[in-house]
Amino acid sequence: MQVYQMPWYHVLREKRLEYGVSQNKLAIHVGISRQYLSEIETGKVTPSEAIQTTLFDILEQFNPEAPLEILFDYVRIRFLTTNPTPVIEDILQLKKSYMLHEDFAFYSYFEQYVYGDIVVMVSPDEDKGCLLELKGKGCRQFENFLLAQQRTWFDFFMEVFRVGGVFKRIDLAINDKTGILDIPFLTQKCRNEECVTVFRNFKSYRSGELVHAEDKPDMGHTLYIGSLKSDVYFSIYEKDYEQYVKFGTSIEDTEVKNRFEIRLKNDRAYHAIVDLMTYEDAGKTAFSIINRYIRFVDKDEKKRRSSWKMNADWQRFLDLGVNRKISLTTKPEPYTFDKTLRWLAHQVAPTWKLATEVDEINQTTVIKDMLAQAELSDRHQKILLQQTVPVEKAIRLPSTKNDEK
Repeated sequence: MQVYQMPWYHVLREKRLEYGVSQNKLAIHVGISRQYLSEIETGKVTPSEAIQTTLFDILEQFNPEAPLEILFDYVRIRFLTTNPTPVIEDILQLKKSYMLHEDFAFYSYFEQYVYGDIVVMVSPDEDKGCLLELKGKGCRQFENFLLAQQRTWFDFFMEVFRVGGVFKRIDLAINDKTGILDIPFLTQKCRNEECVTVFRNFKSYRSGELVHAEDKPDMGHTLYIGSLKSDVYFSIYEKDYEQYVKFGTSIEDTEVKNRFEIRLKNDRAYHAIVDLMTYEDAGKTAFSIINRYIRFVDKDEKKRRSSWKMNADWQRFLDLGVNRKISLTTKPEPYTFDKTLRWLAHQVAPTWKLATEVDEINQTTVIKDMLAQAELSDRHQKILLQQTVPVEKAIRLPSTKNDEK
């Protein structure tokens, strides 16, 4: 262990606070109780050398200055049951009574239960069963529930394996926070045939403004390697530009510069999760997949293509992923009303303001009366409940099996 001027457990606490990590979050990832971690940080107990090392290793994965982080960006799992209750209450460990029921769904499913971006689709066809879908926001919202349940993704996947869940799609996202990847450069490498890969094709896209403005970036670049129809392909894009387009976020102030997504379906998704569960090393899992399928090299006319040297920038990217253990990053986010509020701000607010000013000028109360007479539908009431219920009330821990359904 490194020698510090202050006790090691004081350093641990200072680093944890500096990185903005709660005791509960660190304890869950280390596999100890929050109370035990509290006693460690106050010097009341002295854990083994192995636990001390693990505490610092895992804490470092939350270092905001770390150049790379890995997280789930899409999860789709099919369960061989036509009953959504065990999927919601036993696997997701959420209370079904808080889910919004909708009599429609996608992928030929008949109905769905929704909590924000967490969706469970249901079919009466036993071959289709129930389908859980977590898109990007859904993954972040589910991590918020996992944290409250004192579970990790590994605990969740163990439950999935226990009931024979079928992995349909898994997306692992590698966030490049310092601009290690250069998407236009990698695209040019593909065009120059300096990408050694088992894939047969690639696609690149550039998006931008039709009318150029001085304070706006010109283009956003996306590179797809592999067929979008295959069971594995890569999507590499400029995340900062995406955030700018969606939210108007300054390119310079965006936390993540680029994103490398590994998109896996069916057996490829299953084997990736098995590897992740076996080694509990997200970096090892992600970069072993990348190394298996692609490598960028520098052309040398004097040598055979198979002997071309690995490109130095690409090698640096690989080294950061292989030589430094990267655990799964979790970014728990509560289900928010932000999307609806943005729609209101852009589509409704100007007209609403106009009508309000007309009311003031004419000394009428049309808008006030309209609000007073408006009635919330059952759907609105359920969304209101989801927006206001504390996360602890929405989760269903194993010890609360006999709680209200």
